[in-house]
Amino acid sequence: MDDNYYMKQALAEAEQAARRGEVPVGAVVVCKERIIARAHNLTETLTDVTAHAEMQVITAAAAALGGKYLNECTLYVTVEPCVMCAGAIAWAQTGRLVFGAADEKRGYQRYAPQALHPKTVVVNGVMADECAELMKTFFAAKRR
Repeated sequence: MDDNYYMKQALAEAEQAARRGEVPVGAVVVCKERIIARAHNLTETLTDVTAHAEMQVITAAAAALGGKYLNECTLYVTVEPCVMCAGAIAWAQTGRLVFGAADEKRGYQRYAPQALHPKTVVVNGVMADECAELMKTFFAAKRR
């Protein structure tokens, strides 16, 4: 299994979010080639601005592992994390971050490029077109 396989799993979560009227961002955490947590945005459902996919999946992964550090894990997310999520990814000492579409307006790279833990390996652009298209379609439908 490779990054595309796991990003497809994150995209499935993002599609689930869109069906619920949530901004379509999905995430999975993989540890030792096994998905240990899945999540998508729940900000509308929970009426909570902090209920981003990354925050949800970090919490679920920590519970699955029985510890707060994800240093041996990879977090896959369909859209570049915001600064809040980048901070959580850093505090969890996530070993690897893989994201699809860049977020030029609100992504961490614009506002806090050093926010991640220094040992976190970042891979960006995995299935970027598919991830971006899901967001564009969602917001175009909202504007109608």
